[in-house]
Amino acid sequence: MRPEELLHTTPQGLYSPAGDFFIDPTRAVARALITHGHSDHARAGHGAVLATRETLDIMAIRYGEDFAGAAQQASYGERVQVNGVTVTFLPAGHILGSAQILVEHRGCRIVASGDYKPGADPTAPAFEPVPCHVFISEATFALPVFRHPDPARETAKLTASLALFPERTHLVGAYALGKAQRVMALLRMAGHERPILIHGAMERLTAYYRSRGIALGDVRPVREAAREDLPGAVVICPPGALADVWSRRFPDPVTAFASGWMRIRARARQNGVELPLIISDHADWDELQAAILATGCEELWVTHGQEDALVHWAGLAGLRARPLHMVGYGEEEEAPAPPSPESGGS
Repeated sequence: MRPEELLHTTPQGLYSPAGDFFIDPTRAVARALITHGHSDHARAGHGAVLATRETLDIMAIRYGEDFAGAAQQASYGERVQVNGVTVTFLPAGHILGSAQILVEHRGCRIVASGDYKPGADPTAPAFEPVPCHVFISEATFALPVFRHPDPARETAKLTASLALFPERTHLVGAYALGKAQRVMALLRMAGHERPILIHGAMERLTAYYRSRGIALGDVRPVREAAREDLPGAVVICPPGALADVWSRRFPDPVTAFASGWMRIRARARQNGVELPLIISDHADWDELQAAILATGCEELWVTHGQEDALVHWAGLAGLRARPLHMVGYGEEEEAPAPPSPESGGS
């Protein structure tokens, strides 16, 4: 079977005609397989959704219990039949519950990786290379300039700033799903013992991570903190809150932002970030290459990001490769925040 007969692009996203399902569709469809809970991959309104337990729970938190007509859980490593096509969800290392989806039919194996990260992360199961004929990869950081440093080293920059400026609140911008919880875990690994204060938009997702056994220590809503608790405290908030009127309650804060894009100094300056932290949930340039080669694939399809650069590298590495030019995916996009006591949502 030719790979294009098993999966191909449509206006709604990747579609399997043999299995009659879509992977991470960008529009409402009858049957969707979802790689992870970020809003550019997991949308509400599908007739039926197949995903990991954690991704289903996250979609329910973000969109409500009726986010789909029906929901079916896929455990890591479990082979599931969908209209005669075998699909298997395997860890992607991106965020809690994230999965690569192996699609097998008539001897053809294609892995749709969604977003993925081979590096260690205490808040997500580790990425597993999956042997396949075709690997479908993102390319968010597919340029040589993007080589992410050790997250522990970036976290040390934050703890050093806390020691240097004990009178200033440290506001850390981080996406509410995945990045915020990873920053909390990294701070605990660095020995930070004080309560971590969080924006209201993060409360439900952070509580969910803790309910799944992710150790985050003492985490409290910042709205419950007294004024004397704020000097020297870490407050984690959505990136948009850094420049929002919400941030004016903190006098002379140190403003930080945890993102792979902080490798670009101009981007940090444009966002008024005083302390850029290069911490990403995506593979960097070297990790992309290593992960692709580890699958042993013969062909690479690239969904979004720096497609041309990754396709060029793949050609030099002896792989057939092509961009899919898919629209609707982007780096670390946020879903509408869950109801927040601080935003007045409820």
